[in-house]
Amino acid sequence: MSTPIVVEGLTKRFGSFRAVTDVTFTAPAGAITALLGPSGSGKSTVLRMIAGLEEPTAGRIVMGDEELTVKSVQERRVGFVFQHYALFRHMTVADNVGFGLRVRKEDKAVREARVRELLELVHLEPFADRYPEQLSGGQRQRVALARALAPAPKVLLLDEPFGALDAKVRQDLRRWLDELHRELGVTSLLVTHDQEEALELANQIVVMHEGRVEQVGSPGEIYDQPATPFVAGFVGAANVLHGEVVGGQIHLGSIRIPGAAHLDEGAAAAAFVRPHDVRVTSGNGDVAAVVERVASLGWLSRVSLKLPGGETLVAHVPNDDLHGVGEGDTIQVDLRNPKAFLAPESTTERADVPAGA
Repeated sequence: MSTPIVVEGLTKRFGSFRAVTDVTFTAPAGAITALLGPSGSGKSTVLRMIAGLEEPTAGRIVMGDEELTVKSVQERRVGFVFQHYALFRHMTVADNVGFGLRVRKEDKAVREARVRELLELVHLEPFADRYPEQLSGGQRQRVALARALAPAPKVLLLDEPFGALDAKVRQDLRRWLDELHRELGVTSLLVTHDQEEALELANQIVVMHEGRVEQVGSPGEIYDQPATPFVAGFVGAANVLHGEVVGGQIHLGSIRIPGAAHLDEGAAAAAFVRPHDVRVTSGNGDVAAVVERVASLGWLSRVSLKLPGGETLVAHVPNDDLHGVGEGDTIQVDLRNPKAFLAPESTTERADVPAGA
């Protein structure tokens, strides 16, 4: 049976440096919860505290009805998968997978049966007698995952598990891990800085920045309803446009973006606009813009535009809608109905997002 994990007020200091501050969230039973954030945001430190590899300065971790913060690493029943595999080079694949069972002094017949079962699960039965250096990166990571699953953990912790692999292998392993998780249903926490990875794999995302939680929600909520400027800029591409609140709209030159009734009249404000919400048209639009660059992304193109005020705007445009538009051309831009996140200018400093990133 799957087990939820509740993290309450988790804080970690290293000397005078506070790596994690008052982190609170619940990882639902049987779901994948992604801890998403840039390098140094504290997500791996949170994972290590759950595993028992770091001791919290404050806060508590509860798994089911068990208080984990008073338990040893061995008592926590968690499986941990690291970015760099951490396999034993002198052991075969089978011995690596069965290592935890041998430490627990499981009966040899039970151990061998469990290893066979797991190698079949991760599609590595023919490689049982090989050594790690004889495997590809993707195969090594599957061995590491099988080893973590061998003792039947209540929770699976994955710390940037695909970070050392090339893009194609990462994509294949993400699909494979999704299928594996659907089959096993084990509660899992995934640490990643890759927004695409989190959006594709996770049932729930915890966005972290500078040691704090910015937002907790489903992938759809995080992407479509960001709670802070940082989330709006970090998760997915975003244009950040700066203007003034006038009559419940943000005015950016001749551009009017609605939905600013919650902001103070006359205040400086910013609008985070997704590139796919920017419409380019040969007819009437909000403003004329000069095409600076057109870069093909396959079936669509990334079009960089220069607005009259000097700001850069990026649009993702289906190739069929470009109609031969090229660098130096002037086109009309329509921003009347974007799903924009609007915030006071004073709160956007921590977003730190390049235009259309």
